[in-house]
Amino acid sequence: MADNTAPSDEGQETRQSGLGFGRYSRIMKMARTPSRDEYRKTVWVTALGIVLLGAVGFAIMWLMTYLPAYF
Repeated sequence: MADNTAPSDEGQETRQSGLGFGRYSRIMKMARTPSRDEYRKTVWVTALGIVLLGAVGFAIMWLMTYLPAYF
């Protein structure tokens, strides 16, 4: 008589692939902690972007507040 039971790890694999773990496991294995220099550069670029976006928003607000008074 043939044994029709599935191995226990096959069911686990199916459940994990349904949750997305199977697709992302390779990416998670390749992930690493950034170096101190890489982290500082990322923080610097992010801060610069936030400041620039705030400056553009402030300039638009200022123009919309004071420019219509001249027309």
